[in-house]
Amino acid sequence: MLNSLPSEVDVAVIGAGSAGLPAFRAAREHTDRVILIERGPHGTTCARVGCMPSKLLIAAAEAAHGMEIAPGFGIHPGSIRIDGEAVMERVRRERDRFVGFVLDGVDRIDPEQKISGQARFVEDSRLEIGNSQVRAGRVVIASGTSPAIPDFLEQVRDRVSVNDDVFEWKTLPESVAVFGAGVIALELGQALHRLGVRVRLFGRSLRTGPITDPGVLQSAEKVFSSEFPFTAPVKVENVESDENGVRVLYRNNEDSGVEEEVFEQVLAATGRDPNLTELNLEQTSLKLDSRGIPVYNPLTMQCGNSPVFIAGDVNNTLTVLREAADEGRIAGDNAGRFPDVREGRRSSPMTVVFTDPQMAVVGKTWKDLQGRDFVMGSVSFEGQGRSRVMLQNRGRLHLYAEPGSGRLLGMEAVGPRVEHLAHLVAWSHQQQLTVQQMLSMPFYHPVVEEGLRTALRSARDQL
Repeated sequence: MLNSLPSEVDVAVIGAGSAGLPAFRAAREHTDRVILIERGPHGTTCARVGCMPSKLLIAAAEAAHGMEIAPGFGIHPGSIRIDGEAVMERVRRERDRFVGFVLDGVDRIDPEQKISGQARFVEDSRLEIGNSQVRAGRVVIASGTSPAIPDFLEQVRDRVSVNDDVFEWKTLPESVAVFGAGVIALELGQALHRLGVRVRLFGRSLRTGPITDPGVLQSAEKVFSSEFPFTAPVKVENVESDENGVRVLYRNNEDSGVEEEVFEQVLAATGRDPNLTELNLEQTSLKLDSRGIPVYNPLTMQCGNSPVFIAGDVNNTLTVLREAADEGRIAGDNAGRFPDVREGRRSSPMTVVFTDPQMAVVGKTWKDLQGRDFVMGSVSFEGQGRSRVMLQNRGRLHLYAEPGSGRLLGMEAVGPRVEHLAHLVAWSHQQQLTVQQMLSMPFYHPVVEEGLRTALRSARDQL
């Protein structure tokens, strides 16, 4: 990794993650004078501390849970023993394997194009890394995000973990207070609970994960609160050190009395902040929004009319790998071809949460559609055939269609294996299929997908 800079390049990409690497490759299609700047270890957030290690922990939790629910099928296994050290050792070992694949790709990049250090803007087209400067005709900001820690947890900081820390644990703690009700909080909170950790989730609002539809939200809250303690909305009175860990004092609502519980560890899962502070954006001409994020065109990723582009988690829009990769590709392509900036092709929005049951959102959400005419088709998985066969009959799916045309607009769901339903709906949405066209597709029996057909029929009857 070089510490010296060329004096001038055509494109500089800040960040070598899930957006930065595609941006670098796309820019290279137009020019060889491209550099990739990374301040930390390579390997991407997804591989190191996100998608992959979290799914490894979830897979272990699913194995334990499968044994726990086996009596429902008339099967009575022996006692379950969870070896926390072995669980976390496998998580780290397999995580390192996934990181290794990313590093292999990074190693194939010309060493002269890889720069180590923190990039800072001197002006729109000039960057400073360490004591050196480089003039960059165009810049792609793909610096990612970092976990946010609420101020009220600072006094117990020595007991606070963020999701980045969890996968370095040598064993499982006895108890964890999870602050947050988003994707990370729900996935890790449920997984830890199923692995024998005493868990309570503290959420600021009733919103669960990415769900906005009141009916689906109610179903999700019912499902998760029945499995582990889930306090939302919560008013945290105090979080203080205790000889056994951390004592949390809270109210379930304004009128309830103060309750308290002691936990060995605290997991802060209240969101992630864009890595923008150290970029010195005040030295640029970029217009910033109320959150300090550059205002950009989501179809071109260009910030105003400047030669600066932004992609990935750092723009704080859709923080999932697929979106980051798409944005990186568009930003890098436009940076490489600048000033011939073109709109990139975006795929249908899709988010999947790997809880049990899973949650998924595709296309337009219920919140997006407020103030607009739409019909809603629905199905409950409680009575859905295949779901009952598997003892996974929990949750609800709502899909939205446009009156008149019958075109599919979107879906929100919590239910068994909805990661697969989400793909079917996303593919249909991207092709702008109508409800009737989707119903003309084959549905096997008995499968969970028949639940999607029920919701489609529900929407058709209203159309």
